[in-house]
Amino acid sequence: MESALKLEVAALTDVGCKRSNNEDCFGYDLSTQIFAVCDGMGGLAAGEVASSTAVNELVQFFNQSAAQGAGFEERLYHSIQHANRQVCALAQSREELSGMGTTLVSACVDGQKLVIGNVGDSRAYFLRNGECIQITHDHSYIAEQVRKGAMSVEDAGASPLQSLITRAIGTSESVEPDIFSASVENGDTLLLTTDGLTRYAGCAEIGNLILGAPDLPSACRALIDTALQQGAVDNVTCVLVRFSKEPSVEVSAPAA
Repeated sequence: MESALKLEVAALTDVGCKRSNNEDCFGYDLSTQIFAVCDGMGGLAAGEVASSTAVNELVQFFNQSAAQGAGFEERLYHSIQHANRQVCALAQSREELSGMGTTLVSACVDGQKLVIGNVGDSRAYFLRNGECIQITHDHSYIAEQVRKGAMSVEDAGASPLQSLITRAIGTSESVEPDIFSASVENGDTLLLTTDGLTRYAGCAEIGNLILGAPDLPSACRALIDTALQQGAVDNVTCVLVRFSKEPSVEVSAPAA
């Protein structure tokens, strides 16, 4: 039986060029190998509250559920459900937070198995042998129209409805996340990111920027700079995880 691969992690977030506050949030626990990125929405500071609450509640619940002996898919699924309930309850308890919500994309690692869960349009990408693929499916009006064949990819990119999501954490008392799983190999890389990046860079460009960087922190910087150079109307957040046989390393920093 092959031994578990080690993880190298880098993360970076930026407020972007137009926003005055950052409603994105990321978090992870390298010891339990759980990772999450959220993009909050809501008036005033409610988006920030929604995203930070979802990240913190998901990581905490995932870690606490280890003692229950459930599989990683089940643990991640129930952790997302728990985060949703907590954000929803908080939104209902305070008038100024009413209507807040957040996207969520998360991943956990069990040996050489990767499990990914998402709600909303924050995405997970997977890189192997020089190729980049998008793992998650956006829960958004535009993405659903494209999948139905009712709208072209080109028209979707120019639509003013790009930010209209159809599923979110905290907007109702229950939510159904998508769950994906894959095996990982030495040299594979995972990206969790918000639409502040993906509205400016397609899958191929994202892959080229990551593969062309000398290390993961530089790759995070290159991805965010790509959005900033094109005006970055939204906050931008990236979490990169690389699987290798080297010792685990983490480099996490806010934007300068």
